[in-house]
Amino acid sequence: MLELSDLRTVPLFDGLSDDQLAQLLAAGAEVAIAPGEVMWLEGDRADHWWVVVDGTLDLSRHVGREDVVVGRMDVPGRWAGGFRAWDEHGVYLATARGVTPGRLLRVPAERLHELANDWFPFAAHLVAGLYGTARSIEATARQRSGLVTLGTLAAGLAHEINNPAAAAARSAAELEGACDGLLEALRQMASNGVSTAQFARVDALRRELQPPTTLPDPLEAADREDELGEWLDHASVPRPWELAASLVSAGANLDWLARAAAASPDEGLAASLGWVARTIDVSLLLAEVRESTRRVSELVAGIKSYSQMDRASHQPVDLREGLESTLLVMGPRLRPGVTVVRDWGSDVPLVDGMPGELNQVWTNLVDNAVDAMDGVGTLTVSTRRDGDSVVVEVGDTGAGMSPEVQQRAFEAFYTTKDVGRGTGLGLDIAHRIVVERHGGSVEIESRPGDTRLRVRLPIRAATAPSR
Repeated sequence: MLELSDLRTVPLFDGLSDDQLAQLLAAGAEVAIAPGEVMWLEGDRADHWWVVVDGTLDLSRHVGREDVVVGRMDVPGRWAGGFRAWDEHGVYLATARGVTPGRLLRVPAERLHELANDWFPFAAHLVAGLYGTARSIEATARQRSGLVTLGTLAAGLAHEINNPAAAAARSAAELEGACDGLLEALRQMASNGVSTAQFARVDALRRELQPPTTLPDPLEAADREDELGEWLDHASVPRPWELAASLVSAGANLDWLARAAAASPDEGLAASLGWVARTIDVSLLLAEVRESTRRVSELVAGIKSYSQMDRASHQPVDLREGLESTLLVMGPRLRPGVTVVRDWGSDVPLVDGMPGELNQVWTNLVDNAVDAMDGVGTLTVSTRRDGDSVVVEVGDTGAGMSPEVQQRAFEAFYTTKDVGRGTGLGLDIAHRIVVERHGGSVEIESRPGDTRLRVRLPIRAATAPSR
């Protein structure tokens, strides 16, 4: 049992009176150090203040996929923990494990707070301010994590939007030349004596052409181009191979060419076929512009839905819409090796919530799932109703989480990713949004090849969300 004389040898307590040391002894308890024994765990609530009287402890932290020794408590008076005396969110920053036998003084954080206020009120205020500053730094780190994620998504989206935008610009530029060629073909038809009736027959043949609904086999398409090119060459049509490529893309064959030749005067065949080829080119370019601009519009709509920038912060939320917009925004992270499986429940109602914050939850869960699979695997996203709640499940086919990792997954700054790849804030932020802001819960079910994070949200919010 620790006595007053034991504490008198500890430099940390220099300046304390015998009465103060007696109060400290009465508030605390002696804990024996045994080699190899864990005294406290990194990330657990720092409900006690520990002071080395004699003996040695090693301090280790979980970094990446291994535990790294970061310090040693081998001098009387070295202390750790007790953070909840001034910070309700305080946790142990490292795991302590016994090295050589000895003794510790363990004092409850609540009692430490009372004694500090009685003995050193000014110092207690300073310590409280220190923890307030630390908490502010932590909040800033979380914001930075969010900004890093946002910057990564923005870079990916810029690339996503640039592709269809560049395609639309390229097609629009080519349209000018195609339209000039179309007008030139009409002028040649008129110059070569193509009558109104003949033009009508050629136009009817043009309308018969139907582009294939599936992508043609490249070798088969090349053979057909050679076949039509030889026919056009024998018919003395200028630029036969260029015209053949356009005609084949629209489904023309030798029979169609024979009927086109019969519908046109000999002198006007080249002009007639040139006009048909140019109309095909214009139609294809217009289709490319239409598809490219549709894709840009779709991306912009998805970003708008994801950011919820034109909506109230708290409102009825369509979870499927938020998940779809998140998957769209996360598109660059999902390709090329991730297969996305959607399983939307048919009876899922709207839930009371903050869609912008929930989208942040979905982003963190999807991002972690992709990392867990190293970018290759199956991502499953599902929704279903369960009584008075809606359940959203994000699953992956990665290596899975050990029970120890599952237990600590929602702790701030805890991560199993390599240095530089993770901040340990994603699941902590997601947990806070779901639990504190929406009154829901987050559960983990994991085994190798099948990890699921299950978010349960009440359909009707019981109380106003905490701020």
